Amino acid sequence: MTPRYNITYIRLRREVAGVKTLQVSEEMNIDLSPDGKVYGIELLNAGEQLLKGKKISFIDESTGKTRELRLVS
Repeated sequence: MTPRYNITYIRLRREVAGVKTLQVSEEMNIDLSPDGKVYGIELLNAGEQLLKGKKISFIDESTGKTRELRLVS
């Protein structure tokens, strides 16, 4: 059976009301909480974007520090 949807949602904060969605590209939406911080990231066509062995980088713009997470299955 083929999955109907290929979507991944990465929630970065606790649940909060009033989240607004920004479409970054055809395959990515970013949800912002009312205080302007990133609440979550929605990836469409997630199987292509999150291949095993790839890395996701997070950058703390206030400190300039980067943290990388390697994807595993």
